[in-house]
Amino acid sequence: MKLARFTFDGRTRLGKVVDDHVVDIGAAVPEAGDSMRLLLDRFDEVRGAIEAIASPAFPLADVTLEAPVHDPRKYLAIGMNYQKHVEEAEAAGHGAPKTQIWFNKQVTCITGPYADVDIPKAAPDMVDYEAEMGVVIGKRCRHVRVENARSVIAGYFVVNDVTARDWQFRSPTFTLGKSFDTHGPIGPWITTDDEIADPHGLMMVLELNGEERQRSSTNDMIYNIYDQIAYLSQVMTLEPGDLIATGTPSGVGIAGNRFMKAGDVVRVSIDGLGTIENRFVDER
Repeated sequence: MKLARFTFDGRTRLGKVVDDHVVDIGAAVPEAGDSMRLLLDRFDEVRGAIEAIASPAFPLADVTLEAPVHDPRKYLAIGMNYQKHVEEAEAAGHGAPKTQIWFNKQVTCITGPYADVDIPKAAPDMVDYEAEMGVVIGKRCRHVRVENARSVIAGYFVVNDVTARDWQFRSPTFTLGKSFDTHGPIGPWITTDDEIADPHGLMMVLELNGEERQRSSTNDMIYNIYDQIAYLSQVMTLEPGDLIATGTPSGVGIAGNRFMKAGDVVRVSIDGLGTIENRFVDER
């Protein structure tokens, strides 16, 4: 199933994508409103009702797809989790990590899969892209074993982990450089876990103005998704709707000293999960 948030006629709703339409599923869980986080908290309970709903349906061309989860309690991301990306970082003078390296993207950075992304007034010179696969947690959990980690995953989505590199390197936590408003485009929807045979066998491609800049299979992760969930859940309780960005491959802009400028368009596609596309604009 493909679970979406969409706006039609001025109202934002929860939906499921079926072919080239999106079906309003709000009747299955009216108390959730337009919160995917609240829906996921009850998903096992209401899934049958969601699957049965067939109307009202709207052509995708007539709606605005929003960030599928706009109100997570946590948005966590792992750094340097693809070997070739580690190598390009080492070439730029940054040491290779010896363990999983995590940082927060503050949730106010989240924006839609086709929304404009700001080049901030406070950071106009080193804004970068990072294609990543996202994971959304579906069950409240703690101390998850690696072999059980898939059972707590609700689904997957496409991420551009937009980064203001100069602000990133001012602090060892990376958080400020990763958290400017609009620097978290995600979507276009959540593809539920049961639709993906192997989340570690998906091809991920990023194009900048139509030119391919990143291409990698998700099986090139150093720490796979299940390792990541097991590691994080030693520290904190993971909750339905929490977002995890699983790392970017080589080919980021900083490696070639090519940063975003107004008018650039970045498109990120992942097999089975869809595509997001965002235009970069000067912050007003």
